[in-house]
Amino acid sequence: MLKIGILGGGQLGRMLLQAAANYPVETFVLENDEECPAAHLCHHFIKGDIQNFEAVYQFGKQLNALTIEIENVNIEALEKLQSEGVKIYPHPDVLRTIKNKVLQKQYYLQHQIPTADFVITQNISELQLNENFLPAVHKIGEGGYDGKGVQILKNKNEIEKGFNAPSVLEKMVDIRKEIAQMVAINEKGETALYPPVEMLFDPILNLLDFQLCPADLYIKTLWKVEAIALAVTRNFKSPGIFAVEMFIDKNGNVLVNETAPRVHNSGHHTIEAHYSSQFDMLWRIMLGYPLGNTEAIIPSIMVNIIGSEGHAGPVQYAGLDQVLSIENAFVHLYGKKITKPGRKMGHVTIISNERQELLHQSNKVKSILISRT
Repeated sequence: MLKIGILGGGQLGRMLLQAAANYPVETFVLENDEECPAAHLCHHFIKGDIQNFEAVYQFGKQLNALTIEIENVNIEALEKLQSEGVKIYPHPDVLRTIKNKVLQKQYYLQHQIPTADFVITQNISELQLNENFLPAVHKIGEGGYDGKGVQILKNKNEIEKGFNAPSVLEKMVDIRKEIAQMVAINEKGETALYPPVEMLFDPILNLLDFQLCPADLYIKTLWKVEAIALAVTRNFKSPGIFAVEMFIDKNGNVLVNETAPRVHNSGHHTIEAHYSSQFDMLWRIMLGYPLGNTEAIIPSIMVNIIGSEGHAGPVQYAGLDQVLSIENAFVHLYGKKITKPGRKMGHVTIISNERQELLHQSNKVKSILISRT
């Protein structure tokens, strides 16, 4: 039986482990928080810092393979482990490129992948020299996640909101739709594409609010989205599962926003709505089994359950009974004991062949299911 480890014990690790129960695999998790969402679902929990070289190396050297549930891990340790024969999904060089938004944007430029115009800034002084590039979005090179590390700068009066660190200043795009495409790649280089999803964001928190699958796209736009997602991921030359987030602008151009080298929020609906979920797919890749069927069984919409404003402390869920009475809704709570504003606490997937039913029920769920103290 293969021994496979996950760096990070959050909700992605939790859902990966739920899928692992279907396979002959011994699972290990490295995480500092002994009460993290994934802690009680793995065979072996090791307390440790996923950013610490020695912790990651000692954890990984006993394993056949390693994957991640967050990019912010010690890449040097992964490179050493890979050189010693441990398989890493995805390869460490991919993580090195993706975890840094500056390198990621340069990767798109290098491989002629369409993306918004950008300039690299090292500090606030360089940002001030590019005031004519505004309006733009300033993204810190490393450390940003879930809307953090991103600032919209509309004019020169807002430059002080920018980052005094290596960052990407990205020209504002007139967005018509935001799309995400999940791509799976196995050791042989074979690929499987999930249907693209349409993402609707909370304008205040900059977090995913609803996610509709399949996205409503013209056929030629769909072809562009798929071709670009494949170009992004094939050039990594690494097995794994990837989420490619894209903008479709008012003129129908498809531009890559960013890529996640792991299971991702934009694939959660696949648990109920697709033959092979994104989590099942990654285990198939790591264990050397055939790629799964990515087709949708039925259209779906996903709603994030996010910590309510003004509430920080032990979590309680209001409205859970009402949501569980919706016949076509599936509730996933992540087991986090503490809620705080904007924190992802769970998600609900709704399935239906009727688009209006999906929209109606998702709005209903959002209005009644609340994470509070």
